[in-house]
Amino acid sequence: MRPVLTAVLLLDALLLVPLWLRYGEPGTRWVALEALLVVAVLALLPARAASRRLAWSLTALVLLGVLVGLGDAATYQALGRSLNLYFDWPLLRSVFDLLAGSLGALLALLAIPAGMAALVLLVGWLGRALSALPGTARFGSTRWLAGGVAVASAALIVAQWQHARPLVVTRTPLVDTFGFQVRQLIDTHRARRAFAETLAERPGEARPLPGLAGRDVLLVFVESYGVSALEQPRYAEVVGQRLRQMEPRLAGAGLAAVSGTLAAPVRGGQSWLSHATVLSGLRIDNDLWYRLLLDSERPTLVDDFRATGHHTLAVMPAITRAWPEGEAYGFDALYPAKALGYEGPALNWVTMPDQYTLHRFQQALRPVDSPVFAQIALISSHAPWTPILPVLEDWQSVGDGRVFARWADAGEAPETLWQDTRRVREHYARAVAYSLETSLEWIAEHVGNDGLVILLGDHQSAPLITGDAASDGVPVHVIAADPALLAPFRARGFVPGLLPPQRDSHPGMDRLRDWLHEEFGS
Repeated sequence: MRPVLTAVLLLDALLLVPLWLRYGEPGTRWVALEALLVVAVLALLPARAASRRLAWSLTALVLLGVLVGLGDAATYQALGRSLNLYFDWPLLRSVFDLLAGSLGALLALLAIPAGMAALVLLVGWLGRALSALPGTARFGSTRWLAGGVAVASAALIVAQWQHARPLVVTRTPLVDTFGFQVRQLIDTHRARRAFAETLAERPGEARPLPGLAGRDVLLVFVESYGVSALEQPRYAEVVGQRLRQMEPRLAGAGLAAVSGTLAAPVRGGQSWLSHATVLSGLRIDNDLWYRLLLDSERPTLVDDFRATGHHTLAVMPAITRAWPEGEAYGFDALYPAKALGYEGPALNWVTMPDQYTLHRFQQALRPVDSPVFAQIALISSHAPWTPILPVLEDWQSVGDGRVFARWADAGEAPETLWQDTRRVREHYARAVAYSLETSLEWIAEHVGNDGLVILLGDHQSAPLITGDAASDGVPVHVIAADPALLAPFRARGFVPGLLPPQRDSHPGMDRLRDWLHEEFGS
């Protein structure tokens, strides 16, 4: 019976680990019914080559389910949603980029063969354990026991498939994982066809915004800035206080602000989907929708502002590779990381500090002979939130960025910091506060009487920071000297100042384009 017990324990633990990582509470999930069924059935089979081949086939199936389950747990921890095999494959490259930025390219590269080696060892270990089972239930009592376990586990699996759970500690991880992914594949395929038909049937046309003609309009995204940064006390003490301190600074520059909230289409990452949602006026919550949008003739705010007479540009310091998406949007000018002239050090994943990005935009990229519509995606508040820089009082000292070399090795290494969740959260708050202070200092100095700034978060941070119950809301600050530019937002529930009201629900980011057209369009 020892091989049987070993196989049951090993298989049970493997199947349940993804659930423990995803949902916690291992004490309420400690029997995987598939483990009992697989081991019982294999034990009843004769010790033949065909039985051993079946054991290895089941090993492959189990490991596939475990990998998908681990992917689901990781996706939830990072993005606050379940894994979708239909459109999540492109995220593998983003995961590697994040590892390389946080741990270094060498360690990230070493993690790949290390993971593959661990997988090979696990396959071999489980495969040998399962292939040793056929023929172990050869005698009357053992055969009756194995048969009873097989029948009982199969019955419980069917019951749980019908949404009944006679035993609260049992789970069906393989059945649930594969069933959920199959349903997602079917539903997502249908949704994809409907979305593509919508884009094809109603591509629309660029619509000018004469109410904003001649004015600079700046759409500035702050990385990982969600409403939790203002609503949860551990963050509000830092972030909210920084916003309060900046309100007199704006007022002294002759600017006013109104603030509200919008619902981002994503959480934890994939900022480009929030950018696409705001620009297009469509909810874009996955990479497949994103590609379909860019391949379509659907106009965006980029086209609308060009039709209004604006020079359009995108400042994207997080983009370190070729960016054909920017060309698809039709910006007049694109400035990824390499085009920004930064000579200072990278700060873990962050290619350059936000203060440099905004300084460079003001000094070299912002046109002086025509109004500009600019999308600026700031990144200093991107994980791993170390080191935290101060805002330099003398902006002219920023220069080409070499002034930041003194912070190249400052702060803790990410692998050290991330061993302590409490301190990670402290660093998150400080990083967001830095980005907001930098942005608002720059706005106070350079926006002027004719400008309009929409400063907003791109998405909530990961559940590690926000908790599982956090909403999808992000703060939105609309800043201008002209009260007429702010009045339409006040009519939609925005309030004066930099602290938005707390709400239970939020309009979607996709509404922003329509709002601009309703108030400033033809």
